[in-house]
Amino acid sequence: MGRQWLLAKREVTIAARHGGADPATNSRLAAALEKARKESVPKDAIERAIAKGAGTGGDKTSLEHITFEGYAPHKVPVMVETFTDNTNRTTPEIRVLFKKGQLGASGSNKFLFDNVGLVEAHTAQSGTDLEEAAIEAGANEVEPLTHEQNDDIPAGAIGARFITDRANTHGVSKWLSENGWTVVTSELGFVPKQCPDLSEDQRSEVGAFLQALDDHDDVHRVWAAVK
Repeated sequence: MGRQWLLAKREVTIAARHGGADPATNSRLAAALEKARKESVPKDAIERAIAKGAGTGGDKTSLEHITFEGYAPHKVPVMVETFTDNTNRTTPEIRVLFKKGQLGASGSNKFLFDNVGLVEAHTAQSGTDLEEAAIEAGANEVEPLTHEQNDDIPAGAIGARFITDRANTHGVSKWLSENGWTVVTSELGFVPKQCPDLSEDQRSEVGAFLQALDDHDDVHRVWAAVK
């Protein structure tokens, strides 16, 4: 039972909490279930995770969503999303990680990001026009996505990241799923409005800091203004 196994199981719980227990109407849950199966999470563990998130199971432990705002080295804005059953543990631990990163002043930086819907998917259909797919799906923007950027995208497949209005996330996921795409991520997230120019050495320092954050057990997503 590795970290990826646990993260996949927790994502099922979080997805059910935010969108309900039916993957037909909860695209985030549908994507989370695919990832959980890929990580070989047993069926009974998946069912318990869904019940926990939907509040229908015997486990009444609640996960609290906390977002931390701050800066990586070289004043790179960072948003850190956590889910925890013990805020008294998580909050000081995340603050220690920020201090170890030798950051500039911490504080509100949410205005430096757009809070949007993000759908990542892939297709085996050769010659797929990403811009056309984005228009048909109802997304606002689309970016190519490779296996190196997201290992859920098979090598050689056509991958893409669709950016949409928050309220349209499920609609974009549903259209893609019905038109030959496999959705691997469907969630709300943060896209930086600007990314500072960094040297290779600076990028390496920022990367090490972001990895330290991502390695924390309660950290769910790390969003940073890095190209």
